Amino acid sequence: MPRATLSITLPEQVWVSDLSGRYPDAEFTVLAAMPADETGVGLVEIRAADIEPVVTTIDEYESVVSVTILEAQPERALVQFETTEPLLILTLSEVGIPLELPITIVDGEVTVEVTAPRENLSELGDQLAQFGIPFDLVSIHQSIDTESLLTDDQYALLETAVAEGYYDTPRTCTLTELAEAVGLAKSTTSEKLHRAEGKVMKAFLARDDATVG
Repeated sequence: MPRATLSITLPEQVWVSDLSGRYPDAEFTVLAAMPADETGVGLVEIRAADIEPVVTTIDEYESVVSVTILEAQPERALVQFETTEPLLILTLSEVGIPLELPITIVDGEVTVEVTAPRENLSELGDQLAQFGIPFDLVSIHQSIDTESLLTDDQYALLETAVAEGYYDTPRTCTLTELAEAVGLAKSTTSEKLHRAEGKVMKAFLARDDATVG
C-alpha cells in the first residue's frame, strides 16, 4: 500500500497555525487527536524558550473551546485542548485516512505521513485543495508487507539467514550451516530460500518509488 509524506501549510485562520506563526521558534507536537461531535479534542506538547506566553495565548482564540494545562515547565508544557476547527483531522477522516501521530507543527508548517490506497490519497489531495490548504508531496512509495508476502516458515528462514550471516559480505554462514541451523536438508533449505528471495525481490522491484523535490 502506498505511503506518502506531505508537507502541509496550515491556513492562518487555524489557531495553532496562527499561534505557531506568532512564536516561530516554538514546537507544537500533537500527541493525540480525536473528533468529538462537532469539535476536536487533542493533546499537544509545546516546547519554547519561554513557554508561559505561548500557553496563555491559546485562550485568545475563539475556536478554542477549552484549554487544560496538564503539565508545565519553564520550556515545556503539556496541554489538552478542544477546538471547533479540527481541520486536519476532518480532512483525513473525510477520505478514510487515519491521522498518524505524533506530528510537529513549526511556524504553520507540518509534515505528515499517511498510508492509504491510491484513490484515497488522490481524494486527500482534493480535500486539501477544497479546504484551501497548500501542500507539497515530498515522497510516495509502495511499502512491502512481509507478513502477507511470506509464509511464517519463509519469514523465519530469512530471519535466521540474516542472523547467521548468510547475507553478510563476506558470507559468514554457508548454505550447509544454515540448513543445520534450521533443521532442514540442504536441498530443501536452498529451495525454500530461493522461493522467499524471489518473492521479496519481485515485490521490491515492483515498488512505485518516487520522490518530489
